[in-house]
Amino acid sequence: MNIEFTKLQGLGNDFIVIDNRIYNFSTQKLSTFASRLCTRKLSIGADGLMAVDTATTSNADFKMRFYNSDGSIGEMCGNGARCIARYAFVNNITSNNMSFETTAGIVHAQIQEGRLVKVQLNNPDILDLDRTVTIDDNIYNCSYIELGNPGVPHAVVKMTGLNNTATNEIFDLGKALRYDNVFPKGANINFYDIVDDTTAIVKTYERGVEDFTLACGTGSASVAIALILKNILKSNNVKIIVPGGELFVNIERNKLDVQKVYLIGNTNIVCKGVITDEELLY
Repeated sequence: MNIEFTKLQGLGNDFIVIDNRIYNFSTQKLSTFASRLCTRKLSIGADGLMAVDTATTSNADFKMRFYNSDGSIGEMCGNGARCIARYAFVNNITSNNMSFETTAGIVHAQIQEGRLVKVQLNNPDILDLDRTVTIDDNIYNCSYIELGNPGVPHAVVKMTGLNNTATNEIFDLGKALRYDNVFPKGANINFYDIVDDTTAIVKTYERGVEDFTLACGTGSASVAIALILKNILKSNNVKIIVPGGELFVNIERNKLDVQKVYLIGNTNIVCKGVITDEELLY
């Protein structure tokens, strides 16, 4: 069987996308594909696999099915949402204004100028701005946020000097925090440092990938939400600098009530091809 795919990346967060309306692969099959195809050096390599499927509700243009690189199902992915929106637009699945289903809820997206894509993320379903975690007798104060329902779990952790800190220096800490029992679902760990009143640096250890990635859209949004609500960032429109580039997060709120969260950034269509992985398909 010839399986056509497109690879896209948003700020270095890379994804394999297939149109499952053609193939009708089961959840288990897609999970198997993800764990194999996303393995770098052995196959195509990516942070995750996404499948476009037929929408199950009338208020969505299609359904986004997201799988982490280990084959586990992800509730949602912000940069993945931006990339799959671009994929849907260039493949004439929908117009430049669209809505699509995710496990965490309906996401709205808009293709802006050029490769720029804006998505309205799911609002926080759980928002705990003050949570304490103890790792090796060290106490870390963090915020815990779940976007959507079921929510994508994120911890927001201060790390002074982050810009000059290599990810291998904080890998063990990121992994320990990711699995700590204070986060019942596990969590994506977003380390941050402040640049100025409207800008933060973020590096994210992602569950499912089990490593630091070049960008995490929902993680960047979670950092922005926490820092804006705690009045650390002084604007509702902020810039998040990640290893892969820059993301912009816009938040509409009423005091501590977050009403809308927007994620804006570039996308890049890397390549198109046919999956021929012999160890997977034959």
